[in-house]
Amino acid sequence: MPNYIFELSEKVSRKTVSFINRYGINIAADLYLPKDFNESKKYAAVIIGAPYGGVKEQGSGIYAQNMAARGFVALAFDPSFNGYSGGEPRHLSSPDLFVEDFSAAVDYVGTRPFVDRMQIGAIGMCGSGGFAISAAKVDRRIKAVATVSMYDIARAERNGFKDSFTEEDRNRKLDAIAEQRYAEFEGNPPALTDRGAPIGFDDHTDPIGREFGEFYSTPRGYHPNSITAFTVTSSMSFMNFPLLTNMKSISPRPILFIIGEHAHSRYFSEDAYELAAEPKELYIVPNAGHVDLYDKTDAIPFDKLEAFFNEHLSN
Repeated sequence: MPNYIFELSEKVSRKTVSFINRYGINIAADLYLPKDFNESKKYAAVIIGAPYGGVKEQGSGIYAQNMAARGFVALAFDPSFNGYSGGEPRHLSSPDLFVEDFSAAVDYVGTRPFVDRMQIGAIGMCGSGGFAISAAKVDRRIKAVATVSMYDIARAERNGFKDSFTEEDRNRKLDAIAEQRYAEFEGNPPALTDRGAPIGFDDHTDPIGREFGEFYSTPRGYHPNSITAFTVTSSMSFMNFPLLTNMKSISPRPILFIIGEHAHSRYFSEDAYELAAEPKELYIVPNAGHVDLYDKTDAIPFDKLEAFFNEHLSN
């Protein structure tokens, strides 16, 4: 069973859908529609990407439901190789493919007769924030993009958290990946990274790991498809392909960066904001951390998101 971490609102309907991306991978998604949906009308659409390691039954589904309740057609999807989407080996991660999934989602919603192709926006949560921005740089069908608790996965893989890697650190990691590639080429199963969200955490657990564990590894956010680990060899492509170069090319389409006041990831959004051209906005949620904005609906600024997309997706 899908095992959604939230109850379906009476203000929306939800439909399981799927579509094929440019690489021939079947993408599993949920389409959320306003309760008073009229198929003869044209709606603005918002595509929501899950946090890195998450699936559509978690935070991105919460966002899709709330945006649909505000009158948007909203689509939450599982990235390639993860969740109920296709692709082998499982739990592979790729900057190119994860960015492509956003454009494939645009293909899908833009061919629905009840969606206005000139009114399509995207929301990227955590790692999907970087993927949504990267997609918007080259996919001009995305007319407005918002990020929530953004992680720049490419920067984190190449430089470590808060750019703490030395060149020696990076080379050691790349050498380990190279040996793992040999092992897998010779028939060994793909190795997975450690869980980003530890199980059995306590007061001595690293605070960032504990924050993720309190969501993904407890009934609050647990889903069996969300193991918060990826194939070890996936890191190589992220280290080689940055996501946020040439951000100025998104202008004059707007970007909204949403981040919690106390988020450990705050520096990603602040630095990306500096790189972006106008129109842009950095919105700080008071007293919120990184994961608070995954599911705590009393903290998530849905009114801000509604106003942003209503303004910038209007004809």
